[in-house]
Amino acid sequence: MANAVTQVLTTVNAPYGAAVSAHQLATMIVDSDSAISFNAPVFAFFSEVPLQVQKQFMWAMNVDEQLASQVAEQVSQLSGYALPLAA
Repeated sequence: MANAVTQVLTTVNAPYGAAVSAHQLATMIVDSDSAISFNAPVFAFFSEVPLQVQKQFMWAMNVDEQLASQVAEQVSQLSGYALPLAA
């Protein structure tokens, strides 16, 4: 699972010059304010990280997949992108 966490952090941080930790990202992907504020690392998580790796990250970080799915749905609606985790 450490591989999934590393892969996720590289994907969400590098393109945006962000420095989000695994714990910060885990909190943000279940927070609807992340969708409303168009949080770039959250969008990258839902759109650029493969679904299986998203699930591995959520399992490793003890994230409620249903809550993350709800945020993914919000991000999908606001961005106009179909996202795999969106409910």
